[in-house]
Parts: sequence; structure tokens; C-alpha cells
Amino acid sequence: MAEFETFNAGGQAIHIRKDLRIPMRDGIELAADAYEGVDGKPRPALVALSPYGKELQALALTTPPQRRPSPMWDGCIEAGDIARIVSEDYVHVIGDLRGSGASEGEHIGNYNAGGVSLGQDAYDFIEWVAAQPWCDGNVGMVGISYFGSMQVLAAAERPPHLKAIFVSGGHYDFYETTYHGGIMWFMPRAAREGRGGDSGWAFTDNVKSRMLETYSPEEVEKRVAERLQDPDVAAWPNLVHVLNYPKNHEAWFDIVMNELDGDWYEERNPITLAPNIDIPVYLQIDQGRGWTMDGTIELFDALKGPKKLDIGPYPPMQSRPFIEEHDKMFRWYDYWIKGIDNGVMDEPAVTVFVEGSRELATGNQWPPKDIEYKSLYLRPRHKLATEPEPMGAEYAAPDGFYQAPLTVTDKVEILAWSTPVFEESTEMIGTGAAHIFAEIDQSDSNFILRLWDYAPNGKRQLITSGYLKASHRELDERTTEGNPHHPHTRAVPVEPGKIEEYVLRLYPFANTFKPGHKLTVELSNAEPLADEHNALLPPDAFHLPVGRPVTHKIYRDAAHRSRLVLPFTTVTSQVNNK
Repeated sequence: MAEFETFNAGGQAIHIRKDLRIPMRDGIELAADAYEGVDGKPRPALVALSPYGKELQALALTTPPQRRPSPMWDGCIEAGDIARIVSEDYVHVIGDLRGSGASEGEHIGNYNAGGVSLGQDAYDFIEWVAAQPWCDGNVGMVGISYFGSMQVLAAAERPPHLKAIFVSGGHYDFYETTYHGGIMWFMPRAAREGRGGDSGWAFTDNVKSRMLETYSPEEVEKRVAERLQDPDVAAWPNLVHVLNYPKNHEAWFDIVMNELDGDWYEERNPITLAPNIDIPVYLQIDQGRGWTMDGTIELFDALKGPKKLDIGPYPPMQSRPFIEEHDKMFRWYDYWIKGIDNGVMDEPAVTVFVEGSRELATGNQWPPKDIEYKSLYLRPRHKLATEPEPMGAEYAAPDGFYQAPLTVTDKVEILAWSTPVFEESTEMIGTGAAHIFAEIDQSDSNFILRLWDYAPNGKRQLITSGYLKASHRELDERTTEGNPHHPHTRAVPVEPGKIEEYVLRLYPFANTFKPGHKLTVELSNAEPLADEHNALLPPDAFHLPVGRPVTHKIYRDAAHRSRLVLPFTTVTSQVNNK
């Protein structure tokens, strides 16, 4: 029997049903807490599911929201504003996924899948909630990041009582969440182990490695030895530790061991599942974390039912506990769950905050305006120009940099090229590409590219970024002008001393460069651990550095036209000043 408590939140009485036990079809039980008003009437329910622990989410009742950077910011308190949800006349139900927190069962594998489908569990959870006397049979979902991705996995299973979802900051293509352009990203480690401002998973003994469950000890030992041959991995102490002691952090071990895309990541990929979703979906994402924008837009394009796409302003990290976007969420759910005709579906399907101009661009698709791809060419003396370099390499000698491993230096070498200042407002909305002709003296390296908007006073803001591991340079059939795609299904070593063209995908962005501003592009093979952008992220939100010394020559001559391909808007659509 669930324990029943009453909590006072700023003068609002909230009833809490503690430690509900929710049966799954295979007999195991998931644990949950439910928060509701005190009058006992049935209400619609908003369900939140994750492995981060329902007790941690309860801190939303007592901890003031923290913005990054703050030592009290905890990236895992993501289930939403409990008091606000109850005040809007919904029941807030927060559950622990199987194998985590107080729930039974095993969680085998990683984020998307493992053992029993997470979507299957979400189906059973939602249908149980809908049948309770304190629920009126209508269910939505709430929460960002992992909670957001769980909404998509749940909707793809089509539980009859799930009426709509509102997803903010979800992660979808899990390979691109963990390996940006083939370069390992450390943020998933933070979420799983509890590092750098994240509490991490509410681990139990029932969270297990898919790799350890699938392969014999001898095969695991062989694969570990092969992984440690990568000098980037071998130079990073945490990875050496994880690979030698995989049971310490099974979920992170699985990520480290799967450096190529394939079935392990594709299984129950939310974007692949999107055609199964037939309920209304609202997708919200903020700029500054391009890989989540990329996945959100890809998911939006794949959905067939009623849908909205809302891209918000920089900076990239919301408060913890998560309180943003609730006004939009309640408009969505009041319409689709409570049947209140508030006009939300009369508005354009896509709304994009344009940095720089601070305007809202709207339309019925992404990008919300017509665009024309134009090139900006890397030129001598660190310039970007609309015309390519006319001279050959003997006159337009390549730029270059030598990067020593970060094991022996803390200095990241960066090359930069800039436009002249813009004479008139220039708007760009969409994805982009960077074509870099480069020669390296090793079989692999990283290419990390970041675009900045520099104001006349020297202040700058990150606009977008691109990542590519040199051995992952192959393109696939999805590639079009300004919109490259890499399969990441194999690594092809680089021939040292050979000039290769590396095409980086620039994550989606929306920015107006105002008069007097300039665009600067920076290229490196590592990234500063603290700057204007990274200070807004948890300390572990950086990428695995190259573990060997590498000399890079960047060619931008008549035969090697290194360039940016950027989405310039061509016509004016509906714009609202903000």
C-alpha cells in the first residue's frame, strides 16, 4: 500500500502518493510517486520516467531553480515543476525505470534499449496510471533530456490513453549523442556516473552491460585490448579505468566499446520509430547544443501527425530543477488533453528564435524561410571571403598548427578566419557545412570547428559547431549541398602526408549578423575546457582529445578551396520583434 503524505508548497497543499508499485507485463514492478491536489477528484496525469531516481526529482519542491554556471545545478533534476503541474490541475507521476532506483528488474544495455524495451515498460506504466481512480484516463508526459526521449519511445508504442506529448531537449540518434562526428563526447559519462554537476543514474545491482551480457569473457578481453590500441583512449585515464574494470560503470563501458554506429545504437532509435507515432507532438529545443537541435529537427520531419517545432534562444542549458517551457506545455496539453480551444493549432508549425536580431521566424517547415547556400572561402591572412583564392599553393601557402597531446600541455592550438564586418543585417537559418582540405602527419586526428558572432566591443557568442574524426570522413547518399552526412560505420585511417577533403556537418542554427559584427570560424583538434560557451555547460561536457601529437596543414588555394557553406535566408517570412 502506497504511503500518503501532504506537502505544503508556498501555501499550496499537495497530496503525495509515495512508493506506488506499478506492475509490468512480465511481472516485475516499477516504483513511482504521484503528486496531486487535495480534493481527491480525478485529473489528467503527466508521467515522467527516467533512471535518475524519483527522490531526486522531488527536490523540485524544495530547491530553487539554478542556472548554469552554479555549484547547485544538478543536471538530473529534469522531471518538471511539481508544484506548478499540480496547480494546473494535473497529477504528476514520477517513476523509476526498471533496474534503477526503487524499481525491480534488470536494465541491460544503454539508453535506447536493453532487456525489455523501455517503450514497452512506458506503455504498461501509462495504462496503469490511466486506470487509477485519481486519474481521469487522460495521460501526457513531462520532462527534458532523458525524460524527453522516453516520451518518444512511449508514444511509438501507442498506449491508448497517451493523448499527446511535449518534449523539450530530448536526445534521439544515440550515436550522435555520444560520438559527435565520430569524436567521443564525455557528457553521457557525467549522466551515468555522476560527475560535473550531474547526480547520475540511480544505479542498482540490476544495471548491466549489454556487452558483458552478449560476449564471452574471452571475447570481451579481446575487444577491450583492441579498444585500448586507440591512442586517444589509451591516453585518457578514465577510459583506461573503465575498460579494465567494466563492472564499475557498465553503461559507460558499453558506450566506450561501441565507437562505430550500427545495430547497437540503432535498436529502438526514436527517430526510426517516429512513423509509429500518431498522437500530437510538440518538440522544443534551445540553441547552443547543436546535436540535440539536429536530432529534434530530424524527428520533427519524420513525424506524420499534428506537430510543432519550437527552437528557443541561447544559452543551451535550462535550469535545474527544470522549470522552463511550462507555459507552452500547458497550452499544448490544455488543448489536446483538456479540450480547451486556446488557438494553439492556429499558429505556425515552426517557431525559431533568431539570435542577433532576437526575432521569431515562423513557418510550416524547417527552415521557416527560404534559404540559399553560399560559400565563404578560407583565404590567406586569416580572412573569410565570398570569392575563392585565385593563387596556387606555392603562393597561398597552407596555414598550420601542431597540437601536442593534452597529456603534456593544457594549450589548445586554434586557427581562425574572419569576415570583414557586415555592412547590413545578414540572416542565416539552417544547417551548414565546412569543406576543409587538410594534410596531417598521423593516421587520425579530430577536426573541431566553431562559428562565432563577434560584436564590435569584442564580445562573442557561439553560433554553431561541427565535429569530425578524420578516420570517419566518408560521406553517404544523404549528403547534399550544405547538408553533409557521415555513416560512421567504419574508420578508415588517413594516409599521413596526403591532402584530404574533410566535410564537417555544421549543426542547425539561426542567427542574424548585425551591422558592425563579423563572423569568425575557429578550427582545432581539441577544445578549450573553459570559454564563453563551455562555462555554460557542466565541466564534463567536452570531447575526447587526440592522444598523439599531430601536425595539421590547412590548404586554401585555387586547387583546394576550403570553405564554409552557409544557409543565407532569401525572402522575408512572418517575423515578430521580441
